[in-house]
Amino acid sequence: SSRGHIQESENGILTFPFTIRNQFTTALSTIAAAQGMRTKILKYQRDFFANARKTAAKEKQNAIVFGDSKDAAKTNALAEILHRHQIKFHSLKQDATINGKTFKKGHGYLVPLNQQNHTLINAMFEKRTTFTDSLFYDISAWTFPLAFNLEYTTTNTTSNAGAEVTEIPENEGSISGSSDYAYLFEWHEYFTPKALNMILEKGLRAKVAKRRFSLENQFFDYGSIMIPVANQSMSSEEIYNFLSQVAQESQISIKAVGTGLSQGIDLGSNNFEGLQKAAVAIVVGNGTASYDAGEIWHLFDQRYQMKLTKIDVDYFNRVDLSRYTTLIVPNMYGSALDKGATEKIKNWVKDGGTLIAYKNTAKWLERNEFMSMDFKEAKLTATNINYENKENFYGAQQTGGAIFEAKLDLSHPINYGYHKPYVAMFRKTNVYLEADEQSFNNPIQYTAKPLLSGYHSKINATLIPNTVPFKTNGMGRGQVILFTDNTNFRAFWYGTNKFLANAIFFADLM
Repeated sequence: SSRGHIQESENGILTFPFTIRNQFTTALSTIAAAQGMRTKILKYQRDFFANARKTAAKEKQNAIVFGDSKDAAKTNALAEILHRHQIKFHSLKQDATINGKTFKKGHGYLVPLNQQNHTLINAMFEKRTTFTDSLFYDISAWTFPLAFNLEYTTTNTTSNAGAEVTEIPENEGSISGSSDYAYLFEWHEYFTPKALNMILEKGLRAKVAKRRFSLENQFFDYGSIMIPVANQSMSSEEIYNFLSQVAQESQISIKAVGTGLSQGIDLGSNNFEGLQKAAVAIVVGNGTASYDAGEIWHLFDQRYQMKLTKIDVDYFNRVDLSRYTTLIVPNMYGSALDKGATEKIKNWVKDGGTLIAYKNTAKWLERNEFMSMDFKEAKLTATNINYENKENFYGAQQTGGAIFEAKLDLSHPINYGYHKPYVAMFRKTNVYLEADEQSFNNPIQYTAKPLLSGYHSKINATLIPNTVPFKTNGMGRGQVILFTDNTNFRAFWYGTNKFLANAIFFADLM
C-alpha cells in the first residue's frame, strides 16, 4: 500500500497507480488460477469432507455437549456461531449429568461429531498446549467453550439429542407477577448489566445482595439485584410495566416477592447495598491501544447499550471528570497521560471516582502510586542462540494469546454472577503480579497449573502459577481496579465480560 499518492520506501518510490495495478493483477491471477485448477480444487474439497466423516466414524466419542445452566444468552451466543458455520446440533431432550458436569434442558446443546464439519468442530472445541513452533502470527488458542465460560464435555452417545436446531431461539425474559413490596433477579445471565443500567437510568433505586439467601422457595446467589417498590419515583403499576419491559429486552427472569423475610438475610438488612447510576468514560488516542478501547466500546454499545464517553489524551486535561463515576484506561504504552493528567485522575479518585485500568497500565499505576504491586519477572538468558535467531528468541517469550485457569472467590463483588469456582482467562501480556498474603485480597487467582490451551514459553510458565490477574485498592473515597488481562477480547470472549460490569457497578463494595 502506498498510503497516499507517492511514498518513499526501501523499494524505491511507490505510487498509488502502481499499487492499484498490483492489486488488480493479483485479483486476475487468482481468478485464473482458480479456473485452471477447478477440478483439482473441487476434488480436494470433496475429499476433505469425505475424510472428515471417515475420521469421525472411527472416534470413540460421538458428540460434544455444552451449556450453562444459569445463562441461556451466553449459551445461545455460541450456538449462533455454530449455526452460522453450518454445523449441525440439537437441543437437549432432558437435563443430564455427563462426566460429572450438569447440563440443563433449554440451556445446553448437543453437537454430533459424525458430520461433514467434523474438522471445524474439533478445531473450535479442542485444547492444545503443544506446538511445533513458538512464534505465532495471531493468538495461539481458540477454544470456544472456554471463551464463553461454558461447561462442555464429550460423550459416546447421542441419546439425549432432541430436535435439530435450525433457528436459534430467542431468549425470552419474564416477570413472575406484580408486587407491592419488591422485585428480585439473579446476576448470572449475560445481559443483567444491561437490565441494571436500564433500571438505574430510569431513576429507580436498586440494591445488590452481598450474601446468598432463599426466599419463597427460590435460591438467590451473591450479587442478586433487588428493586424495592416503596419510596420510588414511579407507582407500583408503573414499576411492574417497566420491569416487564426490562425483562424482555434483557432476556432475564425477574421475580416479584411479597415479603422480605428470607432464609439467610432479610431484604431490609444492610447486607443489601444501594447502587448508583453509572457515568463511564474511557481514555483513547495516542499511547493507548485502540483495539482494547474498541472492544470495550463495543461491549457498552452493542451488548449493554450503555453510554460511554471517549476522552482523547490530547484534550484530557481540559475535561471535567466530575461528570463521571468511572474512568477506564485501556492498555497504555509509555506515558500517554502526562503528569498533569495523572494528578487530575488521582484527585478525582480521592473524591470518589472509580479508575479501571488494563494490562500494561499496571506499570503506570505502580509508578504513580495508585497502588502497590509486586511484579514477578524472570531474567532472560540466551544460551546457544546466535545473532540471526535473536528476534525469534525474544518473540518466543511473548504470550501471544493463550487461555489460563483462575480460581474465583465467589463472595467477592468482582465475581458476582459467576457460579462456578473456576474461570478461563484470556491472556496476551507478560504482566505477572504476586498474590497478596491475605487470601481474601486474591478473589481471582491463577491455579498452580493454569495453562488450559495455547502456547506459553517455559520461562513464563514458571512465572504465572498462583499470580493474580486482578487487584484493587482504595484511594480516598474512590477505588482503583486493575486487570492484567483483556477481559473483552475481540467481542467473542463472552466469559469474562462481566468482570468489567462488576467493576463499574460494585466498586464501592470492594
